Amino acid sequence: MATQREWVNWAIGRIEADFNRSADTHLIPLPVPVLPDIAIYLKDESSHPTGSLKHRLARSLFLYGLCNGWIRKGTPVIEASSGSTAVSEAYFARMLGLRFIAVVPRSTARAKIEAIAFYGGECHFVDGPSQVYEVAQSLADELDGHYIDQFTFAERATDWRANNNIAQSIFAQMAREPYPVPTWIVCGAGTGGTSATIGRFARYNRHDTQICVADPEGSVFHRHWADRSILRVDHASGCIEGIGRQRVEPSFLPDVVDRMEAVRDTASIGAAHEVSERLGRRCGGSTGTNVWACATIAAEMAARGEKGSIVSILCDDGARYTDTIFDEAWLADKDLDVAPDRARIAHFFETGNFAAL
Repeated sequence: MATQREWVNWAIGRIEADFNRSADTHLIPLPVPVLPDIAIYLKDESSHPTGSLKHRLARSLFLYGLCNGWIRKGTPVIEASSGSTAVSEAYFARMLGLRFIAVVPRSTARAKIEAIAFYGGECHFVDGPSQVYEVAQSLADELDGHYIDQFTFAERATDWRANNNIAQSIFAQMAREPYPVPTWIVCGAGTGGTSATIGRFARYNRHDTQICVADPEGSVFHRHWADRSILRVDHASGCIEGIGRQRVEPSFLPDVVDRMEAVRDTASIGAAHEVSERLGRRCGGSTGTNVWACATIAAEMAARGEKGSIVSILCDDGARYTDTIFDEAWLADKDLDVAPDRARIAHFFETGNFAAL
């Protein structure tokens, strides 16, 4: 019978083998022909085995838990999530033969819930996003399990100096581009771990790259960045899954962020629709949030006569949102008219002008 240490060695080996047979994700140009001196790219994280940026995070969180002695043979793993992280964690839990329970809001997209179940995970539903933390910890205590807690450990579990984190991958892939060191990297914040990793990596390698976090208008993160005394908002953060929170998460590090862009939900969804058509495949709402911020920055750079590159993230596959942001009936029920904002972002791609129409 294997000892716990032998099982942990086996589990780490399984995760590393999975990583070794997985290719890196693509860096896709997003052309704006009328702005030849400004190049925009999207890091396509939807091509991970579990279809989103959160695959990297889930792998790091499992390795962190294993190496800290928190995850052992037979340990139930519990997570608080809006969906995508739980999908990826269910994948790794199944790989290791562990029970996995995701505590998710009832509003989570059906496709994400189905994906969690596909990988053998269970869903425990709560009525509001703010309830996920307490319920996840309570379940972990009840089952003698491990609450993996992405919101606390995202920036700690990821090796921000290297180890093929997303920042290292972006800079390596940009090496042969006309402007190899990005002027800006734009990302959203759910835990804050991605912006923390990219911001630290840029500083560690003495790059001049600045970090912009694109945040849903209802989220607390951009408010906290402007005023550190603001730690929570009482209202819902919006309908863009995966980014934006009601409380400032421990993994969000505002001091590594150079700029915040607050983006309306209609702008995020309108941009997601337009980018999906231009790429020939659907992308999620958080990608739209990112692209809206990229367009804002690109237009400002062009107005100043600056040259350079902007890199952002295609966070996940839009197929997960067929019954939400890509469903006309759903949009109508939420009273979301995305046509004006979609027209504005389309106008930017055609003219380079991002002024309101």
